[in-house]
Amino acid sequence: MTPRSMAILFWATGVLAYVIAVFHRQSLGVAGIEAAARLGVGAAGLSALAMCQLLVYAGMQVPVGMLLDRFGSKRMLVLGAAVMACGELVFALASGLVAGIAGRALVGCGDAMTFISVIRLVSLSFSARRNPLIVQITGLIGQVGAVASAVPLIHSLHVYGWTPTFTGAAVLGVVSAFLVLLVLRDSRPQRTDRPPGLRAAWAEPGTRLGMWTHAATQCSSASFLLLWGYPFLVQGQGLSPATAGVLLSTLTVCGMACGPLLGYLAGRFPFHRSRLVLFVIGTTAGAWSAVLLWPGRAPFWLLVVLVVALGTNGPGSLIGFDYARTFNPTTRIGAATGIVNGGGFVASVSVIALIGVTLDVIGNESLDAFRWAFLMQYPVWALGTVQVLRYRGKARRLLLAAETNT
Repeated sequence: MTPRSMAILFWATGVLAYVIAVFHRQSLGVAGIEAAARLGVGAAGLSALAMCQLLVYAGMQVPVGMLLDRFGSKRMLVLGAAVMACGELVFALASGLVAGIAGRALVGCGDAMTFISVIRLVSLSFSARRNPLIVQITGLIGQVGAVASAVPLIHSLHVYGWTPTFTGAAVLGVVSAFLVLLVLRDSRPQRTDRPPGLRAAWAEPGTRLGMWTHAATQCSSASFLLLWGYPFLVQGQGLSPATAGVLLSTLTVCGMACGPLLGYLAGRFPFHRSRLVLFVIGTTAGAWSAVLLWPGRAPFWLLVVLVVALGTNGPGSLIGFDYARTFNPTTRIGAATGIVNGGGFVASVSVIALIGVTLDVIGNESLDAFRWAFLMQYPVWALGTVQVLRYRGKARRLLLAAETNT
C-alpha cells in the first residue's frame, strides 16, 4: 500500500472507533425512560447521570492529552474502547443510581480518550491544507454514527430489554478495541527526558485561542441538544414533541452539511479562521436575540433560522483543534488538543448549569422563564469573543516575530 493509502486506512480505523464512541456517548439519551424505571430515579437522577458522564469527559481531556503525547493514538484508542466497554457492562448490570453513575463515568472516561486520539492521527497523517477538512469530515461521520445507532438501540431495548441491550453495547466496545489493535499502526512518540508539554502548550497563545474558539462556539448548541432545547421548544414555544424532534434533527443535519464547507474555508484561508469563528458566534447570538425578543412565541420560520444557526456551532468549534495543530509541535499536540477540547466542554457544562439554576430560581418553565435562562449564554459569548480577539493578536505577533528572526 502507498503511504497515502495507509494514512487513509489508519484514519478510517480511528474514525470507526470514534463512531462507536459516539454510540456509547449517546446511549443514555435514547434510554432515559427505561433508565428512570430501571434505576428508580426521577429527572434529577437522570440529570446526574448525564452531567457525571460529561464532567468526567471534560475533566479527563488534559490528562488524556498528556498520555497521548507519551503513548500515541493506538494505545489510547484501545484503552478508551476497553474502558467504555466496561462502563456499558456496569450500566447493563446496574440496578441503582450509584452503579448507574459509575457506569456512565467509565463511559465518559473512555470517550475522552477517543476523539483527540483521532485528531492526533489526522494531524500527523495529512497536510496542513487538508487537515481542517479531514477534521470536519471526522466529526461529520461521528454524527452519522449517532443518528444511525439511535434506532437499533431503541429497538433492542423494546425487544430484548435492558441488560442484553447494554451488554451488546459492551461487546461492541470490545470489537472496537480489537479492530484498532489489529489494523492501526501508529508511530509512538519518541522518548524524551523533557517534562510533559502541558505547561508549554498552555503558554502558547495559539492553544488558548483554540480553547476559547471551542468554548464560545460549542456551548450554545451543546446545551440545546443535550438538555434544554427540547423543553424550550415544547414547554416554552408550545411545539408538539414530534415537531421539536424534527427541529433537533434539523440542527444535527445542518451541522453535518456545513462542516465540510467550514473545513475547506479554514484550510484554504488559514489567516481568516478567526473571522469564521466570530461569524459563527455573531450569527448564533443574533438568531437567539431575535427569538428571545420576539413578542410572545416565535414563529416557526424563526425557530428554523435558530436551529440552522446553531448547526454551525459544532463545525465552528472544530476550528479550535486546527489552532492547536498549527501552533504546537507534534510532541505536545495531545496536550494542546486536550486543553482545547476540555475548555469547550467546561463552557458547555457551565451554560447548562446556569440555565438550570436560572429556571430553578424563577420557579417555573414558562416562556418568560426560558427567556431569562437563555440570557446566560451572552456572558459566555462576550468573554469568548474578547479572548479570541486577544489571543489572535498575541498569536499573530509571535508569528511575525518568528518570521522576522528568520
